[in-house]
Amino acid sequence: MQSYEVIVVGGGFSGVAAAIAAAREGAKVLLIEQGNSLGGAATRALVTPFMKNATKLDGVYTELSQGIFKEIFEKLQAEKRTETDSGGATSFLEEDLKFILNDMVLSSNIRLLYHAYLCGVQKNDGKIQEIQVATKQGVLTFHADYYIDTTGDAQLSFLAGCPFSLGRENDRLCQPMTLCFRLGNVDVERFFKSRNALNEAYKKARAEGTILNPREDILVFKTPAKNVLHFNTTRIVKLDPTSPFDLTEAEIQARKQVKELYDFMKIHADGLENSFLMMTAPEIGVRESRKIVGDYLLTETDCRNCKKFDDAIAACQYDIDIHNPEGSGTSHYYFPEGEYYTIPYRALIPKMVENLLVAGRCISSDHGAQASYRIMPTVCTIGEAAGVAVALACKNGCSVREIDVEKLQALLKKNGAFIGI
Repeated sequence: MQSYEVIVVGGGFSGVAAAIAAAREGAKVLLIEQGNSLGGAATRALVTPFMKNATKLDGVYTELSQGIFKEIFEKLQAEKRTETDSGGATSFLEEDLKFILNDMVLSSNIRLLYHAYLCGVQKNDGKIQEIQVATKQGVLTFHADYYIDTTGDAQLSFLAGCPFSLGRENDRLCQPMTLCFRLGNVDVERFFKSRNALNEAYKKARAEGTILNPREDILVFKTPAKNVLHFNTTRIVKLDPTSPFDLTEAEIQARKQVKELYDFMKIHADGLENSFLMMTAPEIGVRESRKIVGDYLLTETDCRNCKKFDDAIAACQYDIDIHNPEGSGTSHYYFPEGEYYTIPYRALIPKMVENLLVAGRCISSDHGAQASYRIMPTVCTIGEAAGVAVALACKNGCSVREIDVEKLQALLKKNGAFIGI
């Protein structure tokens, strides 16, 4: 059995940031990822663009996701293959991202393990003692003093017996799953000139019942790649993202929607005459699933009130963006310019365990709050805070609940993070 000071499970933006932050504070870190690359939803579900998490503060346009996310973003920009739209969202090429994240992790002396699926957790006296992962060599066992759950689905916390919620409070329905896809060899400018007419035709077809996809319109983005369009527009509702059978059904339904949409667009949109279906994402994108029950529950009311917590470790201004869990429609609550809310450290601490933190979209919150902070720039900042926090716990030999939060905040600020207080 191999031992580490910190094990991070999940190699998305929150996991990468957590691992790097812990390693930079001197911890011996293992980062476990079930896929073949880092980047999580960005690389495995083709989720792009980065949504804007910024506002004017004292008249100055200020990015709220700084620190390690800013490092990643600037490295992507240096490749000169990003595309920022009029709303401030920035598309990128995930192959560039894979190289960048690999280099950042390995240069931080982090042990990296791909193709390893978390399948078991042993807990004793309120602490996780070891975990098991399924690999091509069978089940491997690892021990750490501290763990960070960045699985997105709170899988480590779930297997450790920590309480959790699923979806929205009244019916446990989660925001829809989406399989992103791309079209190649598109006349992009002609397509966008016909976009309004396309959406009108789409709405008419939905009203007539000839389109199965319940989404209200066709959501499409330009990409840094010439003649390529990115579609984030399939919508799978009323299935449980934590059920393997529901996930299988979601993938099947989503691919049917992709074909339906492509066939429809070839008739009703310009610029697709010589196009082809370039790719669908390796796996369906999940907006929401399990959320831990932590020492503090971040609520939609907290967000709307732009609450600033004494134990703030990150800040967010992205709108409360809820894709209807039952079908058509997407609701938005936009924050006033110059306002934002913060995320408390206590929301990263799951009940019933002393050496585990959670980062990413599955921290302790309600359905409405999660609809805002779930974006990649914000979960990256949450992951960075979790990494610094477990490194502090490791140095002091204490519970994650007992660390000096003011020291955590000071270290985050020193490292370039914006925490909002």
